[in-house]
Formats: sequence, structure tokens, C-alpha cells
Amino acid sequence: MTSTAQPPAPEGRKAKPEHLGHVIFITAAAAMGGFLFGYDSSVINGAVEAIRGRFDIGSEALAQVIAAALIGCAIGATTAGRIADRIGRIRCMQIAAVLFTISAIGSAVPFALWDLAMWRVLGGVAIGMASVIGPAYIAEVSPPAYRGRLASFQQAAIVIGIAVSQLVNWGILNLAGGDQRGTVAGLEAWQWMLGVMVVPAVLYGLLSLVIPESPRFLISVGRYDQARAVLAEVEGKDVDIDLRVDEIQEAMRREHRSTFRDLLGGRAGLLPIVWIGIGLSVFQQLVGINVIFYYSSSLWQSVGIDPSSSFFYSFTTSIINIIGTVIAMSFVDRIGRKPLALIGSAGMAASLAVAAWAFSAKTGTGEDIRMPDTQGTVALVAAHSFVLFFALSWGVVVWVLLGEMFPNRIRAAALGVAASAQWVANWAITVSFPTLSDWNLSGAYVMYTIFAVLSIPFLLKWVPETKGKALEEMG
Repeated sequence: MTSTAQPPAPEGRKAKPEHLGHVIFITAAAAMGGFLFGYDSSVINGAVEAIRGRFDIGSEALAQVIAAALIGCAIGATTAGRIADRIGRIRCMQIAAVLFTISAIGSAVPFALWDLAMWRVLGGVAIGMASVIGPAYIAEVSPPAYRGRLASFQQAAIVIGIAVSQLVNWGILNLAGGDQRGTVAGLEAWQWMLGVMVVPAVLYGLLSLVIPESPRFLISVGRYDQARAVLAEVEGKDVDIDLRVDEIQEAMRREHRSTFRDLLGGRAGLLPIVWIGIGLSVFQQLVGINVIFYYSSSLWQSVGIDPSSSFFYSFTTSIINIIGTVIAMSFVDRIGRKPLALIGSAGMAASLAVAAWAFSAKTGTGEDIRMPDTQGTVALVAAHSFVLFFALSWGVVVWVLLGEMFPNRIRAAALGVAASAQWVANWAITVSFPTLSDWNLSGAYVMYTIFAVLSIPFLLKWVPETKGKALEEMG
């Protein structure tokens, strides 16, 4: 909802914050939840085959265990907005940190398969909470002129978490003599892979103790002096702080704490802007990006690449992911959200189509699988190209848009619903891939290609551009 108290972008609001370095620290601390999100999502990649062997399970049961975390993600994403509105953004981060810690310990020492699945669900709840509270908090503490780049910290933290998890997995695998079930200090290698997450989880909790509460939450509970102090801290001395407080108050007077009921309206059941948010979240997953990060080691082994090389290629995709994210952070405020997403959609569609062609040359079954050298090389290049185009576009843009595009009165609830839809789509892709791969790996990638193509008209027709707008202008 647009505030009438002030024109949308006064000059002072564009000024460089006096303490931009401190704003970056605050943003990076909040984005630690994104790091854990990426780490926890990807670390299972190194343990897939060990879990299969340890519990003697087939592809379908294995997929259910891997995807169990995504059930928790949907729960955490749905509830995080409400929790954040009631007890604050910082308290929500601290709850997520505790859940991450407990999940890491439990996953490292499971008694049975159901036990492991349960701890992964708990970790998923933490991921879901972090996926909602990170973008919302960063959007609320960021100066408008820098908000796109600062919001990109969430995705940067996710991709760094993915890369670090792959590097840690590789290091632990080497300590265990290249065997995922090899013993290191009394535990199997895969158990260490899952348990090491305790370290960043505790760090996330500690960082949440030293960053300020969101000024919008502080105003919502009547703590105006603290809100002024935080606004001065993050927006700089050139901004009229009292006017900024008045703007936020004016916007909030027209609001109430968002609930699911507030999202209802229109002929399609939900408000159009909510459906757009859901569409962004779903398309981000239906292109199959998390197949790379959950199953890449198994994927490359399934087309004839040896285990040690498959771990190496998994790590290189993570590095490409980081490079693409840095590119997106550099351009998201310069060329806008939609142009960047359109570039990514076109690049992903082309890369996925090439990968589908390459995988069509796969021959053999079970452990006796082969691919011609040419197609094998093309598949690796196409997979890396796909990750690059995703990272420089949809990986960052979706999180930026979800933090910005909703009106203030429904932002928390709408972001929760959109993030939940993302996890449901993620779950569907994760559960279906092993079966699709066994049936027709090339066909699976044809399906992902179709979704990448369909994302282009979706962007052109329905997605709004939020570049340069203050949050109070979203209506």
C-alpha cells in the first residue's frame, strides 16, 4: 500500500548510509540462516549412497528420506511469518538456530531410518523459517537504494552454504579413505557430514544476539525510540528519521497483522499478487535445480563417472553457483529484477535442452551404465551452464522479489505461503527424480526444459518490477 505522507523516493533515501559496513554486517548475520539453508539442503548429497547401504533401501525409500526435510520446510515457512510478527524477527532466527543444532546432532547419530527422517524434518522446519525470516528481515533493515544487493546476500549465503557442504563432504570422504561408510573417530563418514552443521548453527544463534530488531517490528509494538535508533543506524544521518517513522506508521495504520484470511480475494481464491509469488516459487523449483544439489554425486555416478570424480564435479557446480550469484548481485539493482530473470530463463531452457539430448545417449542399467565421451562432456558442460544461468537470475531474483513485491499489510503471510509453495514443489521434484531417472533420465530433463520455457511468458505477463521502490509503495 502506497504511503501518502511523502513522495516515493526522496533524495536522502538514496544517500549512502553513514555506516554501510555495519549494515552489511547486519545483513550478512541475518543471511547466516541462508547459509544453513544451503548447507543442510546440500549436505545430504554426500551421504545418499551411504544411507542407501546403511539401511538397505531402494530408490523410492531413499527419495522419501532425502525429501523428508522438505515437509518440515513447508511447515517452517508457513509458521515463520506469524511467529516473526508476534515475537520479532530476531527471536524467530534464534528458534531456527536451535532447531538446526538439534537436527544436526540427531541426524548424525540416528537409531533407525525413521529416526533419521524425523531429524531431517526438524531441520527442514528450521530451513523453512530461515527461508522466510531472512529475506523479510533484510528487506526491512536495508536502505532502498541498496536493498536489491543486500537482499542478494540471502542467496549468496545459500550458495556458499552449498559449496561449503560439498567441500566438507569431500574432506571427510578423504579422511575416511574415499568410503562414505568409512570410519572416522568412531562414526561413519556420512554421519560426520550431517553432524558438522552444528558449528554454523551455533554461530547463527550467536550472531542473532548482536544484530538489531527490524525497525518495522519495533514500531508495530510501540518501541519507537529503538526503531529510530535502528533506522539511523541503517539509513544514515541524511535521512529524516522522524519522517521515516511517520511513513512506516502511516502505512501500518492501514494494516493489521497478516493472516491467511488476508490473502483471500479474487475469482481464483487468493489475491493475484499472492498467486504471482506462488508462481515464482514453483517455477524456481520445477526447473530441477535441486536435482543438481541433492543428487549430483549419484547422477554423475549413474552415467559412468567414478565416485571421487563425481564429488569433484559436485563441488565445481557449487563454485559456478557462487560465481553466478555474484553476477546477479552486481546487476540486480542496475538492470532490474525482470530482465535478469528473463535472461536466466532463456539460458536455463537452452542448457537443459542440451543436457536432455546428452543424457539420451545413456546405455546400460544398474551399475553397468555408460555414455559416449562426447555426450558425457556435453552433459557436464550443460549442467554447469544451467547452474550458472539459474544462479545469476532466478536464484537471486526470486528471493529479492518475494521480500519486496507484497503490500505491507500481507507481506509476512504472503511470503510464508509463497515459500511453502516453493518447498512443496521442491519436495515433488526431489521425490520424483530417482524414479524418473530410472525410467528415462533424458525425459526428466525434457520436463525441466519445458518448465524453464514456460517461465518466460509468466515473467512477461504477470511479474511486477520492484527495482528502486520503497516497501511502502508496494500495493
